[in-house]
Amino acid sequence: MQYVLIIHEVANYPAWKAIFDDAAKLRRDAGEIAYQVLKFDRTPNRIVHFSQWRSLDAAREFFESDRLVEIRALAGVTAPEFIYLDELERGVLDTCG
Repeated sequence: MQYVLIIHEVANYPAWKAIFDDAAKLRRDAGEIAYQVLKFDRTPNRIVHFSQWRSLDAAREFFESDRLVEIRALAGVTAPEFIYLDELERGVLDTCG
């Protein structure tokens, strides 16, 4: 599996989230399969977007496009950090003992 981890600051989470949700079809059409949105526990406007992609090349093309640069600016995103990842292993630990 291939993933993208994005860490960035947003000026206003509800405003960012509305734009993020509006871009769902764009993300899906570009190759995003699934996503999670997380926040730092003590910094609520520091957001993590973790997503699974069909291809890292497609993800790079999408996130580095002029259109996405404009969308991020409109959404109040600052200093995004993109980390492109290939899965090596996955596991589940038994918590029942």
